[in-house]
Amino acid sequence: MAEKDRDRGEKRGGKRGGPPTGGKRKSCYFCKDKVEDIDYKNVTQLRRYVSEKGKIRSRRITGACRRHQNQVSVAVKRAREMALLPYVQG
Repeated sequence: MAEKDRDRGEKRGGKRGGPPTGGKRKSCYFCKDKVEDIDYKNVTQLRRYVSEKGKIRSRRITGACRRHQNQVSVAVKRAREMALLPYVQG
């Protein structure tokens, strides 16, 4: 059964092999646009990576690569310190 799932390109969900979770992984927005550094002053771009409650979204949700996710988190923290983004929303 697992071989059939692999042939179709589906992944099994969770540690215990639940229902298929879908397939294609999100690609990094910054790698596509060849962005080297993320600017903390670009608040409109950073808001995509912050939840409604003000938390920084994870890589799994945003689809950013490890390098750019680290840059996003540093940029969000700097923007918060400079009062460009709120610490908590709501």
